[in-house]
Amino acid sequence: MGPLAGLKVLEFEAIGPGPFCGMMLADMGADVLLIDRPEDPRLGLGRDRWAEVMLRGRRSATLDLKSKSGVEAACELAGKADAIIEGFRPGVMERLGLGPETLL
Repeated sequence: MGPLAGLKVLEFEAIGPGPFCGMMLADMGADVLLIDRPEDPRLGLGRDRWAEVMLRGRRSATLDLKSKSGVEAACELAGKADAIIEGFRPGVMERLGLGPETLL
């Protein structure tokens, strides 16, 4: 339990400040669900995911956001979330069909 207990956060796998933010929210008690890519992106790191300290305290689900069923599932999960974290370049979520207008 923490000050953010009961807050539901949906995080899309990325690099940079996104994973750090998800870790901090999870550490403060938020329920963070991380959407993984179907293939391991490696993101330039050569270690196993189970050893990734920034992923602590989060559940994860694998969705192919380039498929229609993956986008539909992400929209359904976003409808149940209080907040969304994504660290993609500008316009990527819109190209995937998951822009702000769609998720709101």
